[in-house]
Amino acid sequence: MTGKDIEKSICSEMSGNLESGMVAVVKCIKNTPAYFAERLYKAMKGAGTKDRTLIRIMVSRSEVDMLDIRQDFLKAYGKSLYTHISSDTSGDYKKLLLKLCGSND
Repeated sequence: MTGKDIEKSICSEMSGNLESGMVAVVKCIKNTPAYFAERLYKAMKGAGTKDRTLIRIMVSRSEVDMLDIRQDFLKAYGKSLYTHISSDTSGDYKKLLLKLCGSND
């Protein structure tokens, strides 16, 4: 109706946590696997890993749409989720996450 993307409308009309929450809902509705691929990337990017986010997404989505998430991750970031997890984690924690991830794309 307005000729403006819903995300841009939210950003121009809201701020703070409400804006973040509404944008997350819209992204998740538009493309769920791409939303979770982005969340996983942000959880592992930079110094340190946001372990709670990484574990929560990997466990909750492993039997739902992990294959789609892996494909969107590779498309968006040019590196497989499996490879990214391998380089960002270690030990039994790494083994468990890689099992949940599945195979290397």
